[in-house]
Amino acid sequence: MTSVLIVDDERLIRAGLAAIVGAEPDLSVAGEAGDGAEARAQAARLEPDVVLMDVRMPGVDGLEATRRILTELPHPPKILVLTTFENDDYVYDALRVGASGFLLKRSRPEEILQAIRLVVQGDILLFPAAIRALAAPRSAPAPARWHADLTEREAEVLRLMATGLSNAEIADRLYLSLQTVKTHVGNLLAKLGARDRTQAVIHAYETGFIQPR
Repeated sequence: MTSVLIVDDERLIRAGLAAIVGAEPDLSVAGEAGDGAEARAQAARLEPDVVLMDVRMPGVDGLEATRRILTELPHPPKILVLTTFENDDYVYDALRVGASGFLLKRSRPEEILQAIRLVVQGDILLFPAAIRALAAPRSAPAPARWHADLTEREAEVLRLMATGLSNAEIADRLYLSLQTVKTHVGNLLAKLGARDRTQAVIHAYETGFIQPR
């Protein structure tokens, strides 16, 4: 059972998300919070698997709450940030500090549920086109040195990750076993010092290893 903490300063949005999550047999609503400070406290107390985090809130916003949760808790949850706009700078900053992905508030219920399940697996980058758009203006034009540490196969896997492919899809594309792909992903994350796939892809865009198209 995957537990979810819902964070939004609008009560109706929290109620709607809670109804969507609570109706699923494999998901449960751990609790709710109306601002970032409460989110930090609730995450520490309830230890949810996933936090749905609104990024734009008065007082302690979702960006600061994400930073506190991921740096201060011994076993932090996965964080999916919620936004109204795909090109929200708050989203980019939240991803940089460690959020695992993001969702648009206008997403369909089935998309929200799928995102929660996928982020628990750590298996896919959400909205790769939007990540490209967010990262592109900040990308460093100079070639990155770290890519020399990657094997040719690891670099290929990273490029496919940036297109939003799951491990299973990458395995099919490269005619490899799923376990082999997982090994490559684990190795490249370690070499990049990245928390997860999202962090790795953002870093690849920022350093110019992958060029936005």
